[in-house]
Amino acid sequence: MKILVIHGPNLNLLGRRETGVYGSVSLEDLNRQILELSKELDIHTEIIQSNSEGELVDAIQSRDYALLIINPAAYTHTSVAIRDAIAAVGKPAIEVHISNIYKREEFRKKSFISEVATGQISGLGVEGYLLAVRAAQKILLQ
Repeated sequence: MKILVIHGPNLNLLGRRETGVYGSVSLEDLNRQILELSKELDIHTEIIQSNSEGELVDAIQSRDYALLIINPAAYTHTSVAIRDAIAAVGKPAIEVHISNIYKREEFRKKSFISEVATGQISGLGVEGYLLAVRAAQKILLQ
């Protein structure tokens, strides 16, 4: 089983950026947790982070994986390109958000990604990523 985890723009600042919204766990610590759980579940996991929309689209289209876990961050609300890339590859995708996007500013309540995602996890902090890895295993074993 292979999954790709994508962290979108500004997530490289986790642990330092708006800790009241995003928590105090750094991206490095989050990635370590994801990789540890993946190993336990016998899942090969590749993780990338980019602030560039084009790099995210390229990764969705070109990486070798069976399921995508993606936190598109601000691109959630703006990127038809990322949405279309997910739809085009035809692989299951889980959308993850650390904060509850539906309890935030009005513009954050619209997700272009949810229309093409298998499921969405929002508002559970970094634990949402770990839940997504567990869900990925169940989806891929079906």
